Amino acid sequence: MTLGQKIAWDDTILPFQLDNADIRGRVARLDGVLDGILKQHNYPAPVEALVAEMALLTALIGQTIKLRWKLSLQVQTKGAVRMIATDYYAPASEGEPARIRAYASFDRDRVTDTSPFDQLGQGYFAVLIDQGKGTAPYQGITPVAAGSLRACAEAYFAQSEQLPTRFKLSFGKSKEKGGVEHWRAGGVMLQHMPKASPFAQGGASGEGGVLVASDIVEGDDAENWNRANMLLDTAEDLEMIGPSVAPSDLLVRLFHEEAPRVFDVQAVRFGCTCSEDRVRSSLSIYSAKDIEKMTTDEGTVTADCQFCGAHYRMDPKTLGFEAQTPNDKDE
Repeated sequence: MTLGQKIAWDDTILPFQLDNADIRGRVARLDGVLDGILKQHNYPAPVEALVAEMALLTALIGQTIKLRWKLSLQVQTKGAVRMIATDYYAPASEGEPARIRAYASFDRDRVTDTSPFDQLGQGYFAVLIDQGKGTAPYQGITPVAAGSLRACAEAYFAQSEQLPTRFKLSFGKSKEKGGVEHWRAGGVMLQHMPKASPFAQGGASGEGGVLVASDIVEGDDAENWNRANMLLDTAEDLEMIGPSVAPSDLLVRLFHEEAPRVFDVQAVRFGCTCSEDRVRSSLSIYSAKDIEKMTTDEGTVTADCQFCGAHYRMDPKTLGFEAQTPNDKDE
């Protein structure tokens, strides 16, 4: 099978549980999703790597949450990469795929050839959950620290949710002989099942005084957690992203003594919610004078979607704006 070929488990998330260790998890495989996200932009290689890592984390975390609408991950920093934003939209109905979109805002002149994480400066990693109309959005944040976005996500779960969590990720471009480059990514998420009293007893030992997994688990739970993590460490990159190892086979290879049990797989696709109607709705709050300032020399109002690259051109006369008072009309 060639690396560019679509295979059954591409763009899927497989939930599982390790019955002998009180641990749940997810295996994600993304290929077309990453191509859909990254082909919209001409990102430098370190920025591409950061967006790929965020997209993979978003897929794993989004499928873990009982989500009715949207999970968002955001990184905002003072570094060369100012912001990375991702959205995971839950399936609209049973059997439909989830959707992911992502983009980065960065200063090209400041991007260096060093590691992707070096492009980030002081800032924060945020998890936002919006369950839709009639609910209050949730937001949790943790500092950008510990050398990777994966570590930031682990710190968020330890600090904000008191849930020991581990991510192992692999991603990059593959190229078959004579073919084109093709993104492949794979990841595994482990999470200790929540207990009745999830508060750390010995304080926080992470960077900046943030809780880490070892601060939360103890006794048999700690032994089970450490064993599962050591087993996960044996996973190789080709097993994580390659076309020859199915996610279920990977779980059996890694955790056969932990009694792995898998659940229904969730398909995921690249998808954006932008539309001309949404753009028109967002512009409807502006006055006629504001719309005039937005109008180009060609007599149109334009807007671009940062996520998917869609370009909208509209006649300013067709846009709604704040109603003028009778006195304004008389003038």
